[in-house]
Amino acid sequence: MKLSIVLSLCGSLALGGAALLVARVWLPTGTSKAHANTLPDMHLVPVVVASGPLPYGTKLEPGKLAVVQYPASAVPAGAFSSLTQVMTQDHGGAPLVLTAMAPQEAVLPAKITGPGARASVAIQITEGMRAYALAVTDATGLGGNVLPGDWVDVIMTRQTDPDRPDKGLISQVVVQNVRVLGLDLNADPASTQTAVRHTATLEVKPEDAQKVALASQLGALSLSLRHPGSAETVDARLLKASDVAAPGTRSVAAGAIGHAPATSAPRKVATTAGQGSPQAPLLMPPPAPPHVITINNGGVVTHVAVPTDRAASGVLR
Repeated sequence: MKLSIVLSLCGSLALGGAALLVARVWLPTGTSKAHANTLPDMHLVPVVVASGPLPYGTKLEPGKLAVVQYPASAVPAGAFSSLTQVMTQDHGGAPLVLTAMAPQEAVLPAKITGPGARASVAIQITEGMRAYALAVTDATGLGGNVLPGDWVDVIMTRQTDPDRPDKGLISQVVVQNVRVLGLDLNADPASTQTAVRHTATLEVKPEDAQKVALASQLGALSLSLRHPGSAETVDARLLKASDVAAPGTRSVAAGAIGHAPATSAPRKVATTAGQGSPQAPLLMPPPAPPHVITINNGGVVTHVAVPTDRAASGVLR
């Protein structure tokens, strides 16, 4: 074997060994150091989560919960660390779910009933607010399409003068942008079941509760459903019946009577065929007097009375 070939093989082996040494010694150390510098603190702590879907009103039991390990920096505020903490939350009684939870969602105190609490509308009232219930029908309650958690306006309609033909009806907005807490006995904010209800419980300010109470005695109340997330309030003015009713048709008789000749023939009143009552009377003008034509036929003079429209059209010449 030639010396050059031997030297080439030895050089290749030396370079391969050097590369292997670098790969085994230098690269892992450098990668580990870089990886250690980028990883966050992975200290894990136990957190109680839902083992499956938990709808509103569910009675919590150990089998419906699980304990998983969360990174300490990602634990939600107030999360429970053991099943015992959850099960003794209500003085030893099993708490109830107030907010529906998905599988693996952390159980928090605000989502379940606390000491002595129960799944009711009272638990859902925001601090400083009040709940007020009003009667609704299939029409005033929007056909049952209002659900707990929706936002509505309350409108009052009442009579101000029963002796007037339009009863003096007025309509005004009593309160705007109020949350629906419940409908009849349904207070589940995750409910999707529409139905015609008899009462709607609204979350209002204390002074607004007084407004709704007075308005319910003055007239009929109805709900106006708002778009989700729509929180603006508008300056809605009071409306009267005259603002929405078509104005009455003015009779032309008043302008025609003063100009009719005293000796005119009786005038006919135009009505609308096929309707139960005539429209506003339209007085027809009296027919025009006939047009007299004189005909001289060989010294014999004859006077012929011709209707005005025919004479004007040139039928007789």
